[in-house]
Amino acid sequence: MALATPVSGGRRVRPAEPVVPSRPPRPRRRSLAQQMSTTLVWLIVAVQLYPLVWLIVTSLRPAEEFASGNAFGMPRGFTLDNFSRAFEMADLGRYVLNSAIVTGVSSVLIVALGMSGAYAISVLGFRGSRVVLGIFLLGIIVPVQVALVPLFINYAKVGLLNTYASMILPLVGFALPTSVYLFSAFFHYIPRETYEAASLDGAGPYRVFFTITMPLSVNTVITVVFVNGIFIWNDFIFANTFVFDESRKTIPLGLQNYVGAMGSVDWTATFAAVCVTITPLLLVFLVLNRAIVYGLESGGNKG
Repeated sequence: MALATPVSGGRRVRPAEPVVPSRPPRPRRRSLAQQMSTTLVWLIVAVQLYPLVWLIVTSLRPAEEFASGNAFGMPRGFTLDNFSRAFEMADLGRYVLNSAIVTGVSSVLIVALGMSGAYAISVLGFRGSRVVLGIFLLGIIVPVQVALVPLFINYAKVGLLNTYASMILPLVGFALPTSVYLFSAFFHYIPRETYEAASLDGAGPYRVFFTITMPLSVNTVITVVFVNGIFIWNDFIFANTFVFDESRKTIPLGLQNYVGAMGSVDWTATFAAVCVTITPLLLVFLVLNRAIVYGLESGGNKG
């Protein structure tokens, strides 16, 4: 039976059509440029990670398999004997301790001197401060090799050879230009009103430094320590020039002891030793990587 059509004011009114829910918008496809950039990033990550993964895998591979098989193939088994031989062939623990002492003391001096110098140049200001900053920056282009012979002669005269100081002093000196530059760049982003308000409250330059500048510079301190700490931890040229005593050798210098007679090398034990030496850097980076990136990007108005 047909349904009656409602009538309104003498006119027939069509029944209302059911409302069809609209479909959710389809996600926009990524452009070809985005896909290529993503692929390129993953390719770079793979290139960067492959040596590390290969190093770890090789350090766990049996020595006989590495010597007789394909060095870049997949291992058929794993063993921890390589790490035992790594500690037996040389005093690896002493090398790690020496590197930790040199890196720790150098980092403290770099931060203390670099932050103080940048504070005097960028915050306190004085006549010729820009010239002083330019002289600091000139130190970046000075090659390390230029100072080896003069330093060796002076160290021999004052008896600093075979000491931690013979490595720490040049490492701090060559790292100061970069440290001063990073701290100066950061201090320029701290609003001047912050220092003016502290001065109106009666705070002197030392109080301002310890209560305002240092707390705001935590991320920059972490960045400076990590960036310079990598080069100090892996330094070979100063240790090889000024240190002869086995008890003062650092990691890069101590790894030479894994080269045996006639150039023979126990590669799996050597790779195990390298894994032990890079583990502290990896742990520090994994813990502080966000602070390191933030320290390179942040300013005083974000602190």
